[in-house]
Amino acid sequence: AAASIVILAGVMYRSHTIAILNQRNNSYNTCNIAAEAAVEKAFARLAYDFQANGLMSASNNLSLYRTNIPTAAEDPSWSQFVFSDGQGNVGKTYVNYAYSYTGPLPSAYSGLNTANAPVYRIVSNVQLSNSLYTVTGTAQEDVLLALVPLNTWAIFYNGLLEFTQCATMQVNGPVMANGSIYVGTTAGLTFNSGVSTSGTLTAPLVDGLGNLWTPSKASTWGTTFKASPGYSTNNASVTVSLNMTNSHFMIDVPPSTESPTSETGQQRLYNEAQMVLMVTNSTTGTNPTVTLSIRNSINGQVPGNDPTPTVLSYTNLTAAALNTNLPFLSLTNISYDQRETDTNIFTQIDISKLGTWMATNTSIQGKLPASAGLYPTILYVADRRPITSTKLSSVRLINGAKLPSNGGLGFTVATMNPLYVQGDYNVQTSAGKSTGTANTYEVPAALMSDALTILSANWNDSQGFSAYSSSSSAFKATTTTINAAIVTGTVPSTGTSSTTFSGGVHNLTRLLENWSSANLYLNTSILRLWNSTIATNQFRNPAGFSPAPTNPYYNPPTRYFSYDHNFLNPAFAPPGIPTALVPIRFSWAVPPPGVTTYNPVHN
Repeated sequence: AAASIVILAGVMYRSHTIAILNQRNNSYNTCNIAAEAAVEKAFARLAYDFQANGLMSASNNLSLYRTNIPTAAEDPSWSQFVFSDGQGNVGKTYVNYAYSYTGPLPSAYSGLNTANAPVYRIVSNVQLSNSLYTVTGTAQEDVLLALVPLNTWAIFYNGLLEFTQCATMQVNGPVMANGSIYVGTTAGLTFNSGVSTSGTLTAPLVDGLGNLWTPSKASTWGTTFKASPGYSTNNASVTVSLNMTNSHFMIDVPPSTESPTSETGQQRLYNEAQMVLMVTNSTTGTNPTVTLSIRNSINGQVPGNDPTPTVLSYTNLTAAALNTNLPFLSLTNISYDQRETDTNIFTQIDISKLGTWMATNTSIQGKLPASAGLYPTILYVADRRPITSTKLSSVRLINGAKLPSNGGLGFTVATMNPLYVQGDYNVQTSAGKSTGTANTYEVPAALMSDALTILSANWNDSQGFSAYSSSSSAFKATTTTINAAIVTGTVPSTGTSSTTFSGGVHNLTRLLENWSSANLYLNTSILRLWNSTIATNQFRNPAGFSPAPTNPYYNPPTRYFSYDHNFLNPAFAPPGIPTALVPIRFSWAVPPPGVTTYNPVHN
């Protein structure tokens, strides 16, 4: 009997202990789940602010995230939980900057990199208020607010991306469209990396072409997807660090009432640039007025907020005086653009002379002394001479084989105008020269404009005023290499006929010559962020196209459009390049209660 009582007591004690352990375990699991909910609520608000308003908004609202816990107003069951931040503060969640990260993004974002991106740590400790046992559940999430330079993508379109009827093309980097993607070609289109779209990927009938492809069978699209998976559709749009509904503002001149330090002001290339060149009609004579402002960053703010810029201003400037004061600048060159059917009045910049002038001019060196490691990295140009129905104010770059030396930081030219680039661009440094696909000698560079036209070194302005002829030697182009990220606009397709087509991504860079015996090498990242608002004539099919186009103005080259793999290094991002804002759940952990310094291995 005594033995039986002992055994019974032992069984009862064991059962009671197991019951207690089960209750404690249930409480622990319940509290862990509640802690996860608190962490996810803070993450959701942090991610929203980051994508809506950028890093500053996220860092400024940390106190809000800390109080943003689940409440009984959302669901009565939350009233049974006591939330704390692991530091003794009840009704709070721990949210703080943890460290910065540079390197590749997790596998879900394969091929993308970020630099100096902040990581915020979110920690929640939770107990049940009505529990007999003091059990604390925890959750910790490290959130990477990745700033991904858009040049990380080989091709990025804000809107419909059309490869329709493209020439033979191999795309070697990732492709993304905040919109649908059209493929389909009688040549060969090969994607060697992943393709993502927020819409659908199809091969519809456009450009007035017949039924060349069967949309239900990718094998008949003339398109090969070598990555695995080859493409993904209906993804979330990539949020970019500017207003994507009116992104052209990025290259526009700001209104006088806008602060350079406002959210919009900081995103304008006008304010990011250390050099701003403005050309307007003179009010006192027949020659233009030119103003060149030289600015520096003050306390980390945009150069446009420099309270004491150096301003060189010239009114009614003659060609001779211009050559004396700004020897890199010409304002008298004109030509006719047969694509745009307008006479171009150029603000022409000789890049080679500009580099020499920047290195020796006392105004530049006084404001941005190279001896102190300060250099102009962005040149913003605006030709604001009035545009008429037959005349177009444009910017042209010549002699750009070697960009200005500025400590290897790179050089970007941005303009609100249509931009023309004549001859090789960024193919030479002090260490050597390389053209074609061998882009060994280059610096980080970008060309940002309303629209971009490439002219070969053979171009002569008189050609534009002559009727285009494929048989005329006057229009014969020569092989050209451009090493720069291209940030520009297009005239989008408005229908399916040959007169309503955008020209596709292969015609994003406009051409005006007979390139049939020449190659065009673009070592680049192609970023189409806006509709062209100044150069707005629709694309027309080139000479030799069937059916024969009306008023052809060029013959296409053999295109070698290559993603510049130097852009995989975030340090090689061109100055002023926009960034995608990508909030990432970087790591997850269940730390000990009261600990906010637990460092797990990244997922």
